[in-house]
Amino acid sequence: MKYILLLALFYTHLFSMQNSDKLFECTKIFKERKNELLVELERIDEQKQSLSALKTATDELLKQKEAKLSRQEEDVNAKLAQIKQKEQSVKQMLAKNSKILQELKSSKMNKIAQTFSKMKANSAANVLSDMDTKDASSILQSLKPKVVGKILSKMDPKIASKLTLLLAK
Repeated sequence: MKYILLLALFYTHLFSMQNSDKLFECTKIFKERKNELLVELERIDEQKQSLSALKTATDELLKQKEAKLSRQEEDVNAKLAQIKQKEQSVKQMLAKNSKILQELKSSKMNKIAQTFSKMKANSAANVLSDMDTKDASSILQSLKPKVVGKILSKMDPKIASKLTLLLAK
């Protein structure tokens, strides 16, 4: 019985040693895995910090670009306002110049009309016959109907009919 008891103790001790060895091996594996995980965790933390720094730098760059874009947009808007103001000024000058030009043409036509009304009908007919029909018709339009009739009666009938048609328009 002593032997059986001894034998049982020996097997339990041997069996517990094997379990102890297995436990030691498991603990060793867990420690190695823990160390690997710690290294991986440090690498992830470094990448997280790098990513955070990159995000901060990107945000700052974006703010600078937005500020620059805003300034450029303000400059463009200011120049656009200046261009619109100059365009308005040019339009006003064109209108004023057009009015002055119209007055000059009217004044010129009045002088020409006075000149032709003082001429003899025969001489006026000869001069108008040699002119361009559009110019001649505009001169005739500025004259009194009685004077126009006298001048047209002294002209070549073909030219007189062309001028009459232009006067009718």
